[in-house]
Amino acid sequence: MTLQNATFRHQNSALLAVKARLAPLVVTSEEIDVRLAEALTRLRLPTGLLQRVAGVISRRNWDDNGETFDQAAAGAAKDALAEANVDPSEVGLLINTSVTRKHLEPSVAVGIHHALGLPPSAMNFDITNACLGFVNGMTLASQMIDSGQIKYAVIVDGEDSNEIQANTINRLSQPGISRKDFVNEFASLTLGSGAAAAVLGPADAHPEGHRIMGGISRAGTEHHLLCVGDKDGMFTHTKELLAGGMALVVEAWKEAKSSWDWQKMDRYILHQVSDVHTDSIVKAAKLDRKKIPLTYPIFGNVGPASLPMTLALEVEKLVKGQRVLCMGVGSGINTAMTEIVW
Repeated sequence: MTLQNATFRHQNSALLAVKARLAPLVVTSEEIDVRLAEALTRLRLPTGLLQRVAGVISRRNWDDNGETFDQAAAGAAKDALAEANVDPSEVGLLINTSVTRKHLEPSVAVGIHHALGLPPSAMNFDITNACLGFVNGMTLASQMIDSGQIKYAVIVDGEDSNEIQANTINRLSQPGISRKDFVNEFASLTLGSGAAAAVLGPADAHPEGHRIMGGISRAGTEHHLLCVGDKDGMFTHTKELLAGGMALVVEAWKEAKSSWDWQKMDRYILHQVSDVHTDSIVKAAKLDRKKIPLTYPIFGNVGPASLPMTLALEVEKLVKGQRVLCMGVGSGINTAMTEIVW
């Protein structure tokens, strides 16, 4: 069977800057336990499940009277453009990859395009693919840079978990909720808020940049109903989703061996989900856990923003020549792996 575009290489794309914006309000898992105290007692469930099972000690939320998720995404983009020394007038593409949105249309991208003062010639649109959106955005932008269609691209993501968090806690506090209901919505309680942005450009014009080499993608869409979410809540068949996701990761990892040597990378930047998810990927791909920076214990699962946020917070520890593998699994199920050489 020909795998067509499952494996891809980039010729002239580089990551020039990646920045994160952290939401200001810290919400601990202990606070959530307090808000769910009656439900936990009624269901005979112990406190501390979020810490012990998921490894999530806290997460962040936006201040209702402060910066919004899309403003934070624009702010991260301004920081990244400044660090990359790229003028907004030179940007040819803006991709927003947020799951969060205030409305169905127009796209979130248009407001960020305006906030950044990008030129009318800069294409702008949303790519939504659960937690893989940012990685997909980087891949598409790299292909357009390789082709010469654009010179610079900005990829952004801003997530706001406030509403889904409140709705989930309220629903789980209602009479009639069963243990099964609680388990199916447990993942919603791990979500956090945050924003990130990256600037990509041509490697030949930026020797200081970090080459985006390429990677592999795989789809297991027979599992598209295992995790379904909206602003009201995220409903997950946890065991089945984990099993399907890990099977897909293993398939992609095996296929990648024919084109890539990823067993001895210097960093593995994973989509940040939980202890269980991380342990499963480490075991499935036989990774060195010491090379995996973790942010979900303090920031929770920030959806597609979590991977670039983790990368942004790791930047100061990376040195020239080190190899970084970005790895993600998103509801649907899809997986993608992309190598960057620092």
